[in-house]
Amino acid sequence: MNDDARTDIGTPAPTPAGPGSAELRDQVERTRDELGRTVEALAAKADIKAQAKEKTAAVKGRAAEKAALVTEQIHEKTGRAARLVKDKAPDPLLEKAGEAGAAARAHRTPLLLVGAAVVVFLLVRRGRGHRR
Repeated sequence: MNDDARTDIGTPAPTPAGPGSAELRDQVERTRDELGRTVEALAAKADIKAQAKEKTAAVKGRAAEKAALVTEQIHEKTGRAARLVKDKAPDPLLEKAGEAGAAARAHRTPLLLVGAAVVVFLLVRRGRGHRR
C-alpha cells in the first residue's frame, strides 16, 4: 500500500468497491463532521473558566441595567419632590432655605467638623450607657 491510499489520520483509505462506495464515503464524512461538532460541544461544556466569564459578564450587564434604571427612577422622584416642595412652600421660606444652603456650602469644613463631633459625642455617650 502506498501513502496515497491512507486517510489523514493514518488509517487505510477504503477502496472503491462498487456503486455504494461514494455513498459510504459521504456517510463517513457526515459521521466525522458530527463527531467533530460533538467533541467541540463537549470541550465547551468542560471549559469552566469560559463559562464563568460568560456568567460574570451577564450578571454585570444585568446589574448595570438595574443600576441605570434605579438611578433614573431616583432622579425622577427627586425632581418631582423638588417641584412639589417649590410649588407648596411659600416664597420667603424658599429664599431662607436658599440662603442656608449657600451658607452651608461656604462653610462646609466647620459644619463637617461640628457634625463629626456630635456623632462622636453620641457614640461615646451610648457606649457608656451600655456599660452600666
